[in-house]
Order: sequence, then structure tokens, then C-alpha cells
Amino acid sequence: MKSGYLLLLVMVVLGSSCTNTRVKEQKQWGDIFSAYGVNVKDACFEMRDNNHEAVHYFNLDRCSERFTPASTFKIFNALVALETGVAADDQLVIKWDSIKRRQDWDCDLNMHDAFKVSCVPYYQELARRIGLGRMQHYLDTIRYGNMNMGGTIDQFWLNDSLKVTADEQAGFLKKLYFTELPVSERSQRIVKTLMLAEQTPKYNLYYKTGTNTISGKTIYWIVGFAERIEKVK
Repeated sequence: MKSGYLLLLVMVVLGSSCTNTRVKEQKQWGDIFSAYGVNVKDACFEMRDNNHEAVHYFNLDRCSERFTPASTFKIFNALVALETGVAADDQLVIKWDSIKRRQDWDCDLNMHDAFKVSCVPYYQELARRIGLGRMQHYLDTIRYGNMNMGGTIDQFWLNDSLKVTADEQAGFLKKLYFTELPVSERSQRIVKTLMLAEQTPKYNLYYKTGTNTISGKTIYWIVGFAERIEKVK
């Protein structure tokens, strides 16, 4: 029986750059969580608005607390696979191991399709091909969360060894968006295409969800960024 849950959300909203960084608490966002029956003490939201160089947040303490990244780590995992050449591109096919889990996982998948259905076994195999040494190198280089793998290669983002804050997630995603991570532009560009979930004439929405149960509490993430599209007059 689950004793409760934690809900963490991160969104980075990006546009043209400006000066004067501002940090603003948005206490009224707690009403949104309450409306859905979420304990506001367990929830947080951070939004970085690059158009105005502003950071908006709800529940700063929770935004600063580290938790398992769960399936949001697929963003990082895919990035390292591309950068190391383990995956030439997002069409790398990993064959199904014939173990029945979920219908949308139980088939041969490429990286793009495995990302969309959040196939854990695919990304575990991807991590095994990367290996402990190379994965640790990129965790340290990019400084992702606590950078702790706990000696395993295919469980560390699921078993509470690796932990990251909402604020760290937002910072990581901002660097990814602007191709400022210490990896190639190509790798970052491909990962952004993996994340593209909704495309309209007015905006593009990129994100990844993550869910995991640790010590009886279920953690929910949604991390990503939005682009507002404006016509130049």
C-alpha cells in the first residue's frame, strides 16, 4: 500500500534573452495542486522564463531537495549514448529480450520510439552498452545531480542512488536547449527532437515524464521546455 506521494514538476520557458535576472515566488500555484488533491507540501514547480530572465517557483524547499530522476534520466542517457557513438542516431534498434512486461515495450524498438513509450529495458541496455566508466565521466562533466551511480549501470537512476533537484533539472534543460552542455551540438539537437511532444503554429512543447516508488512514496516528474512561436513583422 502506498503511503503517499511526491509530485515535482519543472518547466523551462524560453525565448529571446534579456538582462536583470529576477526570482519570484508564486504562492498561488499551490491552489492548482490543491484542486487536484495534491498535498502542497509535497509539490513544487519551477519555471525559468528566458524571455524576461526570470525564475518563478512554488515551494522553494522542495525545488532544492534531491530525488531519483526516474525516467526523466532518459534525456541524459540518450545524450551520452549519442555522444559516445553507442547510438549513431535515434534509429538505433535494440531487440526485445522476449520478457513480457508491457505491450508497447514488448517489441524491437529504436531510440526515438523507446523514448516516446518510456521503455525502461531499452534504456537499461543502452546504459549497459555505455558502461560504468563513460557514464560516470559524463555525470561528472555535466555535473548532473549528486553524480552517484552506486556501482550499478542499469539501476542507478531508479534505485535512489542518483538524485537530482528540480532546480538542477531546470538548469540542465536550459543548457540543453541552448546547446551549452559539454557535448556536441548534434547530440543535443537529436535529444531535443526526442523530447518534442507537441507542435503547433503557436508553440512547441518538449518534455519527459518520470515516475518511481521509493520507500512507499511515489515520485512524479515532468521536465521540459516550451517555445513560443511569434511571427516577425
